[in-house]
Amino acid sequence: MIHLFRALDKPMALDVGSGGVYGLDEAAFDALSLILEGEAEDIIEKLAEKYPREEAAEVVAELRRLMKAGYLGTSDDYSDVELADTGVVKAMCLHAAHDCNLRCQYCFADTGEYHMQNRSLLSAGTGKKALDWLVAHSGNRRNLEVDFFGGEPLMNFPVIREVVAYGRELEKQHGKVFKFTTTTNAVALNDEVIDFLNREMDNVVISLDGRREVHDRMRPTPGGKGSYDLVMGKAKALVAKRGQRNYYLRGTFTRHNLDFAQDVLHLAEEGFEQLSIEPVVTDESHDYAIRPEDLPKVFEEYEKLGKEYVKRRADGRWFNFFHFMVDLSGGPCLKKRLTGCGAGNEYVAVTAQGDIYPCHQFVGREGMRMGSVLDGSFDTSIQQKFQHNHVLGKEKCAACWARFYCSGGCAANAHAFHGDISQPYDMECQMERKRMECALAIYALEQQEKN
Repeated sequence: MIHLFRALDKPMALDVGSGGVYGLDEAAFDALSLILEGEAEDIIEKLAEKYPREEAAEVVAELRRLMKAGYLGTSDDYSDVELADTGVVKAMCLHAAHDCNLRCQYCFADTGEYHMQNRSLLSAGTGKKALDWLVAHSGNRRNLEVDFFGGEPLMNFPVIREVVAYGRELEKQHGKVFKFTTTTNAVALNDEVIDFLNREMDNVVISLDGRREVHDRMRPTPGGKGSYDLVMGKAKALVAKRGQRNYYLRGTFTRHNLDFAQDVLHLAEEGFEQLSIEPVVTDESHDYAIRPEDLPKVFEEYEKLGKEYVKRRADGRWFNFFHFMVDLSGGPCLKKRLTGCGAGNEYVAVTAQGDIYPCHQFVGREGMRMGSVLDGSFDTSIQQKFQHNHVLGKEKCAACWARFYCSGGCAANAHAFHGDISQPYDMECQMERKRMECALAIYALEQQEKN
């Protein structure tokens, strides 16, 4: 399959099977369009209506040479690939707190309660049992990942510190390496916490939505006040001590700020270099939900952001935007491309009460509890269901050019909107395709600049 598209005013082609990306001129774009439409004998004649005949003939000959050599139109059929059911779990989202010190309007976790009407904190004992469980289910896997999540995990900082210390002891006993991370709203950051996170956490994700008015509208305190001024300085302090390494500022955009490029650029201008702004995913009954009619504006905004992104990275105002980062030389292995994040399979979430779910977004959903780290139970039939939920088994993905980049999309979103983890959420698909087109164009433009 070959995907022809335009992004950032640049005509492009993606060879889906090989992952080859080509920046094209207009003649090559038109010629390849005709080839893909099934035109045969009169391609040069048709091109000659718009371009000099000699140029048209050269372009067609070069495209056919590339196709014959296997650089264009390579097979993207991986149906014969076997994905072994290993049963190994390598990553865990450990809920340090089912409570929060903010009241974000779009919170999927119901401000930390996870729709359980039970605010609670992880005990050190349960946290340690969670690490024991992960070690026991990790097989020969050496590197294990644990993200302290919430609610707001830093409301339970003493337990996080104790659980991390326990993990360091387990490393010595079992020959494992824990890569700890934390996702935080930054409210509870202080010098002691910052020093600990920068010493022990392989990565830190800080929730910050962008401009003051945007952030304050959706992320108020329990008293209803905005939290921008409360958290901005603390986030800057953590990043300054961290040296701009191994962190992300992770924001959410809604229907209220479809001009979200301005929020990304605001955060970049505030000195943050690792940025991610994600679209809110929620039912259309909410006034902030992104609707199908909003997609043209969203796509336009990604284009606008992409152009400014290239410009700033070239003129010394460099930053990373998560959705524009694509590695075409040493990217994810085939298995990762087919299986995605591994939710419910290689990755699980553990609640403050020790219950196991496929991921943090599945917590509290009926029929999705997989067991408990307290009694060692684990429903491998649910794990196998998620193991088999890879992109090769999703009918909707079969003809999609982006399937090896999104890996079939988010299972939690599919389940929330369709009641079926194998039925991708269409809005997510459309936005993912647009982001990927921009990312590929950015890659081509930056490679062109290097050469």
